Amino acid sequence: MKVGIIGSGVIGLCSAWYLAQKGHQIVVFEKGDGSDGCSFGNMGYLSPSHFIPLASPGIVTQGLKFMLNPVSPFYIKPRLDADLMKWAYHFWRSSTSTKVAENAPALNDLLHFSRTKTIEMASELGNNFDLTLKGCYMMYRKSETEKHEIHMAGHAKKLGIETEILDGEELRRREPELGVTSLGAVFYPIDAHLHPGKWVHSLRKALTDRGVEFKFNTQITDFETAGRSIRSLKDQNGVQNPVDQLVVAAGSWLPEVVQKMGHKMLLQPGKGYSTTFTNLAHNLSRPAILVDDRVALTPFGADLRVGGTMELSGINHNIYIPRVQAIINAVRKNFTSFDFVLPPKEQLWCGLRPVSPDGLPYLGKSQKYDNVTLAGGHAMLGVSMAAGTGSVVSDLVENGKTMLKIDKFRVDRY
Repeated sequence: MKVGIIGSGVIGLCSAWYLAQKGHQIVVFEKGDGSDGCSFGNMGYLSPSHFIPLASPGIVTQGLKFMLNPVSPFYIKPRLDADLMKWAYHFWRSSTSTKVAENAPALNDLLHFSRTKTIEMASELGNNFDLTLKGCYMMYRKSETEKHEIHMAGHAKKLGIETEILDGEELRRREPELGVTSLGAVFYPIDAHLHPGKWVHSLRKALTDRGVEFKFNTQITDFETAGRSIRSLKDQNGVQNPVDQLVVAAGSWLPEVVQKMGHKMLLQPGKGYSTTFTNLAHNLSRPAILVDDRVALTPFGADLRVGGTMELSGINHNIYIPRVQAIINAVRKNFTSFDFVLPPKEQLWCGLRPVSPDGLPYLGKSQKYDNVTLAGGHAMLGVSMAAGTGSVVSDLVENGKTMLKIDKFRVDRY
């Protein structure tokens, strides 16, 4: 079959990977030039530890408090936007203990499945994207945060996820050169990380070598339909691109694309920032999340990427310098040996994560067209869930079903 894929981010690339393995002819359509995207500058986490959706108890109250702080890690820009209002309403409804208990197992299953698939992919590609299986620290400085993280570790144990509770002394023993000031950490040995930019390049090269065609700077403007099927994709130049099956993995632009085929999806772009400090004399041995500050750190050899924030301000790539400064300040506060200063603006990065109201991805068949599969809304877990999502997409394209339970990810749930 000829399969068209809209979007060349990690979800689109992993979908292409598994579909190409099954012998299908693949064409990937990308509106940009392929030089950047949400995954290039992100933290590269594979995080089974992140089994709690973004929409969780307390997040709404916290978000309202953060809105008064211009450098807060979670920020919703107030504006008159009907889609944002509807999204916020469903986000609020999803932020309950009951909803989280219902949704966490499905998220947990996809995260574990995806971790396994990513390890398999690394073996096939020669691990030229630095997949490292060394776990992740969830570090905290406040006693109330410690109680919360230990409580979450209990939930993790119920899902079969191993954890270790580390006090400050043990943490400093494991990271002796960094001047760790944290009270302690919960360590998740199952977590892993990779270099996201290298992964994207590795996948593109492997797919190109296998005959996958990439059409960059190509925006799909319309669809030619026949009954319950989409038969052709019209680009901005008026060129028709016939397909047998279509996968839409357009990231934060997913609602815009599917609206052209009569679908309505609730999704907001959540901006995140990062910068990378290079050639450090001493570095973290493994990734760490500074829970109190909502800041993430990922070591890549002698380099350290630091990032954070979830800024819902619409589709834009404006970099708000005070937020980046707040990230750097948080790192300095937690590690006295990291005396970082704000880099030049050209060394700062931001990307848009597609966020659904309940924090779960959209993954499944279109309810309107039998030959369309939708995949998006992975929020901060795009890299974590990409390989698993791609495998599921290939099953749905071929068979219309998959062995993994994806009912919670229904594309028509709003």
